[in-house]
Amino acid sequence: MAAARDRSLHRDVAAGSLPSSVLVVRARMGYHCVAPSPLTMADAKTKPTAASIDDYLDARAKAEQRPDAKKLMALLRRVTGAKPVMWGPSIVGYGLYRYKLASGKFGESCVTGFAIRGRDFVVYLMADDAAQRALLKRLGPHKMGKSCLYFRRLADIDLEVLEQLVAGSIAGVYRRHPQGEA
Repeated sequence: MAAARDRSLHRDVAAGSLPSSVLVVRARMGYHCVAPSPLTMADAKTKPTAASIDDYLDARAKAEQRPDAKKLMALLRRVTGAKPVMWGPSIVGYGLYRYKLASGKFGESCVTGFAIRGRDFVVYLMADDAAQRALLKRLGPHKMGKSCLYFRRLADIDLEVLEQLVAGSIAGVYRRHPQGEA
């Protein structure tokens, strides 16, 4: 049984027909160690899916978050001009851009999006230039990570400033990745 499995695995390795997410280790007596490999950017797990946004909101949004989620979806759709799509199991993404890694491989990501993380909303955007940082000071109560803007409720922040932040982030993405608009 093991010998047949090794022959089959040997054929798959030789033919290059195994997915890139599989790491095959050649041991002394044949190919018999198969394990998931660490993901690379080219094998990113956050990809567009056909999952239902309504199902995601039903599962994640508390009753008081649902109206804010709908308002946020309308704002992001207006700014991007794109329909929302689930990216992976937990990001409602808008738009698509392609980027090139130093290795020469390409990847794709949503231009912006949001997720619900417990009591917080997270909007995915870049705020790394002086104009974006100035807008953050006017936004209202929030926390900002490298590309994650956290806030509790839309009523606590200035929606016009949020719209400007998203628009500025999108412009920055396309400046950095001019070949990337899909």
